[in-house]
Parts: sequence; structure tokens; C-alpha cells
Amino acid sequence: DKALEIFKAALDIDPGLASARLGIGNILVEQGELEQAASLFRAVFDSGRERVAALCSLSQVRKVQPGDEVIALLEKEALASETLPDEKASRIHFALGKAYDDIDAPDKAFPHFLEGCRLHRRHIRYDAQEKSRLFARQKAAFSKDFIDRNRGQGFASPVPIFVLGMPRSGTTLTEQILASHPDVFGAGELADFTEIMPQGSDVIPQTLGDLGRQYIARLRAYAPDARRITDKMPDNYFHIGLIHLALPEARIIHVERHPLDTCLSCFTRLFSHPQEYTYDLYELGRFYREYRLLMDHWRAVLPSGAFYNLRYEDLIEDTETQARRLIDYCGLEWNDACLTPHKTRRIIRTASLTQVRQPVYTSSVAHWKRYERFLGPLMEGLGDVWKDYSDR
Repeated sequence: DKALEIFKAALDIDPGLASARLGIGNILVEQGELEQAASLFRAVFDSGRERVAALCSLSQVRKVQPGDEVIALLEKEALASETLPDEKASRIHFALGKAYDDIDAPDKAFPHFLEGCRLHRRHIRYDAQEKSRLFARQKAAFSKDFIDRNRGQGFASPVPIFVLGMPRSGTTLTEQILASHPDVFGAGELADFTEIMPQGSDVIPQTLGDLGRQYIARLRAYAPDARRITDKMPDNYFHIGLIHLALPEARIIHVERHPLDTCLSCFTRLFSHPQEYTYDLYELGRFYREYRLLMDHWRAVLPSGAFYNLRYEDLIEDTETQARRLIDYCGLEWNDACLTPHKTRRIIRTASLTQVRQPVYTSSVAHWKRYERFLGPLMEGLGDVWKDYSDR
């Protein structure tokens, strides 16, 4: 509301200010007002100011259809992209890749995703070796012995529901189903837990209770009267051991999706928040493998039932059964609103914010097969972790 007020104040000074109009359009997208947002983005494009940003936003807000003029407009911008800063050129290529993917033209789509990632990747400092060492240190710090010795020292509260997993794995849809329940407030992707947590070597029994209390105080500020509040920061999978100790009554929902679908969806998305490992196919596969090994570690060192594992494919195939199990796991009575999550009006600020405004659909399952011929480096980075997904 405050942002909208400021954007409108800016427009009172300069009615044609493109950045303010684009800002309002982005707020409309987050609110689920997609048609209004599309109209505003098109008007900004037609004004001739911030054409690239407006056109890219327009391509993202709706599914592109065959013959849609947005493709021709993007192609025209792409011809001049060599004269643009890498940031703008990258956006054009991601938008074109998405447009061609929408019309089922993978041979045209993937070269644009590759070029978009290449342009973005050369401005990123990412050390895959250091990332591997970070995963190794986490597993060493949270051994089974450490967890067993420190259990029972946290702050008991049933309020938090953590929804976590790799980006693009189905966490937004899962939270949207939960947030459709009248007793659940969907707080979205929160940085609160990582902002207040101690470093691994500093985790001692005395700090666990304080950590839990501080987190609940922050969480309560979002919705003081809600019975349950979701925290959908995907990266919290890295901290499952600490969450288990600090908040022993928290519900933890781990969402997983086929590794190739997850990674492809990451690679074809220009994230607004840093996800440095997603712009190179091999690095992405290697990172996913580290994530998967960490999840295997949590299963080994935590007691059975410490977290709930949900497969995206199962949720898509039988939404009602899986939704009922989710609600039951969270200790709540069933509510039919959970079957129509696309109708729930709330602010969503994730990469899936337009997808969850639609009824649950199946076209994203096994999407990777359309691009299989391009995914050799990804498969190499993943190793064998993707081959047994269906059997686990």
C-alpha cells in the first residue's frame, strides 16, 4: 500500500514516468490482477519509454499464443541487444525463451535461455568448490550425536509451518494451498530465520530457546491472530536440523520435484533474488546434487517424521488427497477452500506468482523431456541423482 501511494505521488509530478507505471504494474501482478497489469505494461511500451522492461514484463504476465505480436516485438529488440547493457539484453533473451516455450518451440526457446544465462553469468562471482565445502560443513556440524544431545532445548510453538525445497520445486503452490485455509496466514518467503540464527559453531543449548522465541516473535508480527503462519523460504532446507532443534513443534514440509524439471525451471528463469548457481547447466546440476545429499543427511540424522516430504508430481496428480494430508499434518481441520488455491487473494512475490493464479495443471510434469537434447551438461553435473527419482 505504501509503495502504491509513493508511485502515484510520483505520477502526480510526472504522469508519464515509466518506472512508476511499471512499479504499479508489478504490484498488480503480485496482487493477482494480471489483466490490469498487462494493459499497463502495454501502455508503457507504447509510450516509447522503458520499452525493454515493459515488453519483458508483458511477456511474463500471460501465456504467449502462436502468432502473438509480442514475439515479433521481442525479436526486434533482440536484434539490437548487442548495443544494450548485459542486464537488459539478458532480460530480452529470457523473455523470448519463455515466449517460444509457451508456443511449444523448444529449439527456438533454448538458445535464448542459453544466451540470457551467459550474459547474466559473466557478472556473477560463483565458486562451486566453496559451495560444496559449505554443504560439507553443515553436515559435519549437525551430526546425529549433536542433534540427539541438544534436543529438547528449543521453544515449543505450533505456529510456524516451514515450506522449503529447491526453487521451482512446487513450494509456492504448496504454500498457496495452505494459505487458502482460514486458519493459516501465508507470509511468503521470509529471511527472518537466517537473520537471527547463530553460526553453526555457536549453536549451544542455551541459544536454541532464545532463537525459537525470537523467530516466533517475528512471525507473530505478520499475523498476530493466525493459528498457523507459513514461511516459504526455499533455502531453509539448509537449516532443517537447526529448525528442528530450535522449534520442535514447527511443521516442516519439504517439497521435491523431478531433478531435471526442477533444474530446467531454474535455468530458464531470471531470478529477482540471487540464485548464482542457476545460470550454468553443469554448476546447477552439481548444486542440486549437493542439496540432495544434504536432504539424505537430514533423513539419516533426524528422527522419523521430523519433516514431511511432498512430491510435486503427487500433488499435481491427486491434489485433493495430498492437500488433505498436508492440512492434517499441520494439525488443522479440512477446509474445501484448499482445493481452489488459485482463487485465494493474497500477495505473492515468487517466481511462480503467475502460475499459482491458475487452476492446478499438469503440463509442467516431465517438461524436461522436450529439452532433453540440450541437457547433457546438466545431467553430467547431477550424476546419478536424477535417475532414481521415480523409484525412491
